[in-house]
Amino acid sequence: MIELLRQRRSVRKFAGQAVEPEKVKVLTEALLRSPSSRGFNPWDFIFVQDKSILSELAGAKESGSSFIKDAALAVVVCGDQSKSDVWVEDCSIASIILQLTAQSLGLGSCWVQIHKRMHSSDMTSNHYLKEVLGLPDNIAVESIIAIGYPAEEPEPIKYDFLDFDKIHTEKWEEK
Repeated sequence: MIELLRQRRSVRKFAGQAVEPEKVKVLTEALLRSPSSRGFNPWDFIFVQDKSILSELAGAKESGSSFIKDAALAVVVCGDQSKSDVWVEDCSIASIILQLTAQSLGLGSCWVQIHKRMHSSDMTSNHYLKEVLGLPDNIAVESIIAIGYPAEEPEPIKYDFLDFDKIHTEKWEEK
């Protein structure tokens, strides 16, 4: 696991290669095995490979989502707000499980934050995606994970660059 964490970087440039069905199946299983508070599983996932829908997803935010159009696959991570008060946390866990699984399969990925983000000055990203994807009222989008074969290989973060000042022992201490 630590090797996956060492190698995983956000990938925003994808090669044109499709993700094989057997890899999509593994990604699906990983999501459904994600931990969930009290086992409520308030999440649902929309797998998108259609280029026209990927292009619409790429417009979900004012900035920071345009690369979705070039991904082979995007997984829209949705939460049912009526099932759990911690749907955001559960969806976040599922999102990172998805990214680490993608990494283990030789795929690149990038998280696109949707929750509490804006599509435009007068429309939330969530509202925009509700219209694009036909989501019911109780469903909100937490993130979109863009996935594909990487067309770039970002360097892993070197151990020496890790911010160990963020680690506290026993009690909070100012550093």
